Formats: sequence, structure tokens, C-alpha cells
Amino acid sequence: MHPAGVWDVVVVGGGSAGCALAGRLGARALLLEAGPTASLPELRDATSLAATAPGHPRNWAHEVLLRPGQPAVVPRGLGLGGSSAINGANWVRATRAEDWGPGWTWDDLLPCYERSERDAWHGTTGPVPVRRPDGELLHPAAERFLDAARRLGFAEEPDKNAGSAPGVGLVPGNSVDGVRIDAATAYRPRTVRGDAPVERVLFDGDRARGVELAGGEVVEAGEVVIAAGAIGTPRLLMRSGIGPGLRVDLPVGRGFSDHPAVFLPFADTDPPAHPHAPGSPVALNWDAGADPAGDVEVLAFVRPFVAGGPLHLMCALQHPDSRGELTPDRIEYRYLRTEHDRRRLRHAIRTAADLLRAGVGTRVGPDGGVLGNDRTLDAWIADHLTTSVHMCGTAAIGRVVDTELRVLGVDGLRVADTSVLPTVPRRGTSATAVAIGERAAELVDRPPGT
Repeated sequence: MHPAGVWDVVVVGGGSAGCALAGRLGARALLLEAGPTASLPELRDATSLAATAPGHPRNWAHEVLLRPGQPAVVPRGLGLGGSSAINGANWVRATRAEDWGPGWTWDDLLPCYERSERDAWHGTTGPVPVRRPDGELLHPAAERFLDAARRLGFAEEPDKNAGSAPGVGLVPGNSVDGVRIDAATAYRPRTVRGDAPVERVLFDGDRARGVELAGGEVVEAGEVVIAAGAIGTPRLLMRSGIGPGLRVDLPVGRGFSDHPAVFLPFADTDPPAHPHAPGSPVALNWDAGADPAGDVEVLAFVRPFVAGGPLHLMCALQHPDSRGELTPDRIEYRYLRTEHDRRRLRHAIRTAADLLRAGVGTRVGPDGGVLGNDRTLDAWIADHLTTSVHMCGTAAIGRVVDTELRVLGVDGLRVADTSVLPTVPRRGTSATAVAIGERAAELVDRPPGT
């Protein structure tokens, strides 16, 4: 219990992890979200990625450098639900190979995934519905993708959430009848304040006592949990005096990782996807050299990004060497700095081209002369490079927080979002972000000393 007017827990950030955490804590927690709480039609439509476009009112649209001299704009969800309200609604767990410290292995996180999911394949009854496309919801190009991968000799991975060896299989998703079920819709946190950006965490000595909103209002709490995302969280920590060279000198923002990617366009003669069909229903994950857990991925996008345009195969490096740096005013991914990374991404692109030749569709570009030469392919990659938007590690376990997510050197302050993961998982991060919120709820409720 705390004095009148003091919350047990203040959760800063209403994204995937923050909604899961606040939803589990119920009336004990106040959730502060920088953006609005109301939804929009395009946010409910799981087939729409409209809110990922720069300039959309529900997109932070961060300016970044992917490589020196190569700027980009990275989408992040602004508003209740965070990025789970604007993403592709894929729901894929991490692999068994991830080990982020004591309490943060596959076996440790499995109960958190299970608590979050309502999945007939796993007999779970959590708040997030997990479905796999079939019947009319499975686009013909996805069926050809499955067949092409098998004929090229790749293993099958019938359940990408089973923790089995990588291969080709359907991508689980968190949409129902074409409606995106974001973390806010699934967890329904009880007490939420929208349009409440937090300026900084307040301290009494070395203990967090609450937060100050951008307008100067103070909200006091017994414990503060920052869940503002892998970009918002480190910047709030820095504004609060926690970071390189600050009052609490920790490597906030340093050494983050994400998945570099390029899109290979292809043409097809199929009718448009079913109105409720997922946009990226099938993926191939495999080992590009010495990573049995699967360090590269090709993900099929079966809806054109613009009307009348081609479909795409997204080719991504899932376990990169590259490490980036985030500061209060810049974000540098520093992608593809090693030949090891460049070689594996080339391999992913050439494999995607093989899949197209094996029957998936007709490659639009690049031409064979580009594909066949490392130097020219590297130049093409440089011109088409993007990111999967799976940033992790800006407030990592072991460097900024301990294994119970407590910020090192201060009391009463935790972090709970993908910024705590020391390395990006080899799969997408949406399901893992929610699992972090589930894990944080356990830790907040754990009696001291246990």
C-alpha cells in the first residue's frame, strides 16, 4: 500500500509490453501513453499498413541512419497499442537458441508466451488470438512458396511457435476476420491516460518516486516501469539522468541490434488476396552457415505495397553481427559492417531468387547480372536496404538492467520492453514484446528477496 494519491505502479508506454503489464496488474497500475487512446479504422484493419507511412498521425516516424550516408524513416506506433496497432500482425515466438541471461531462456519465457496466447494448436487460453491461414485465406503465392521451398530441399517447420528446427511454414498471426488484435485490445488495461507524454523520471536520492509529464504534472508511484519501446525508453532514461556519462553512468542506447532487410519484388497472375487474408502468411527460416537456429529469413508479402504494384519477398538477416547506437538526437544502425553479415544477406537474396524460379513468381529485379556478382549485388543492397523494425538492446539485461528488469544503480525503476533484450531474436519481436510484459508482471508482483 502507498499513501493516498500515490500509485502502486506507473507504467510509462502503452505499447505491446506496457499493455500486457498494465493489463495483468489491473487497478494497481496507471498506464501513461504519450499518444491518443482511440483507435482508427486503418488500425483495426490487419491488412493495412497505412499507419507505417511517414506522416501518419499514429506513427512516430523516427529519422535514422541505416549506414553512413543512408538515411531512412522508421515507423513506431504512437498511441495505445503502440507498434502492435500498426504492424503486420505476425505472432512468432523467439527460437530456443535465444539465451538472454538467467530467467530469460526459451524455457523461462515459454509460460509467458503461453499465458498471452489463445491458440488451438497449443491449447492455450490467453487474451491474444493466434491463427494460421488456411483455405481461402491462404494466398496461391503462399502455397507456391511452400512447394518451392520443399522442392529446393528445405525442411518443413509446420509450427513456427513450437521451438523446433527452422524451415518453411505458415506464419502465425494475431488477427481475426481481418481485424488486428493489438495488445491494448487483447489486455484492456484498466486505468489509462492518453496524450500523457512523460518528460522524466523523478527521484528521491537513488529511488524513483514517480514521473513528470511534459506539462509539468507529477505522478507519484511506489514503482515506475518504463515500457516506451526500444527508442522511447532509452531516451526517457537519458532525460532522467541515466545513460553514458550521466548521473547514473550506464551504456543506455549502445549496442542495439535489429534485422537488416531488403525486398525482392515479383509479379504474379493471381487474383487479389482475400479481404481477411494476412499479408505475410509464409516464411522460410534457415541456417546460412553455422547457425542451426536459423540466421536468415525470406518472408512472403502477398499484398502489393501500392495498388497495382508487385508482391515482394522480404529477405532479412536474423542474427546480425552489426550493432547500433542511439543517442538523444540520432539513431545509427550501422548495418552490414562485416563481410559475414554482407555474405549472409546476399545468400538470403539469392535464395529468394531461387524460390521465384522454382515457381513462386516472376522476379521484377534485380537482373541476373546483378545477382551473380557480389560487388554489384552489394551495391543493389545498399540502394534497397531497409530494416525489419525489430530493435532490441538499447537498455539491455546485464548492461542497463538486471535479470529482474531493475535499472542498475537505482531503486524502484524497471524497464519492460524489447530494449532489455541483449540481442534481437531470430524471429519477429511482437510476441516476445508481449511476453516481456507478462514476465514483468510476475517480477513486479514477486515479494522482495524471493
